[in-house]
Amino acid sequence: MNVYDFDKTIFYPDSSYCFFCFCLRHYPRAVLKSLPVAGVTGLQWFIKQADTRHLKEKLFSFLPYLDNVDAIVQEFWAEYQSNIADWYLAQKRDDDLIISASPEFLLRPITERLGVQLIATRMDSRTGRITGNNCHDSEKISRFLRDYPNGSVDVFYSDSLSDSPMAWFASKAFLVKEGRELVPWPNK
Repeated sequence: MNVYDFDKTIFYPDSSYCFFCFCLRHYPRAVLKSLPVAGVTGLQWFIKQADTRHLKEKLFSFLPYLDNVDAIVQEFWAEYQSNIADWYLAQKRDDDLIISASPEFLLRPITERLGVQLIATRMDSRTGRITGNNCHDSEKISRFLRDYPNGSVDVFYSDSLSDSPMAWFASKAFLVKEGRELVPWPNK
């Protein structure tokens, strides 16, 4: 099985950021209601007074103000599916796994369209609250081993060295730069 990070790896730039901007454009009242608290939490995160999980929950705190999140996510992917990297589409296999810190509710529709598996951060699409841990860094390998206890990774692709636990677990790993250039994982 080949395993791929999503944002800035096979989707450029970042799906959560694009979804936030999409909702700001199409549903400004909902997003603007939560913008002050998200902004304050962003500053707290920047000065290391808030963790990424808290930041992500506040960033998505506009979700309760949307009427039909599932339909909005479908609209989003109708507009943004073309951001999936051509290099990935050319090598995609049915047994691929996307593993991402982005919310599962946001990525599920695109992974279903692509016909691949998904492990992502579990976030309630009605509240923006995260269940469990943010699927980032070493949590990715923990989640992989929980879902695939006897699984192995042939090749892993990511844009971030923070994904080194998955890279070291994989037989081969590649670092993706600028959404397209593939280089062997450093020191692997």
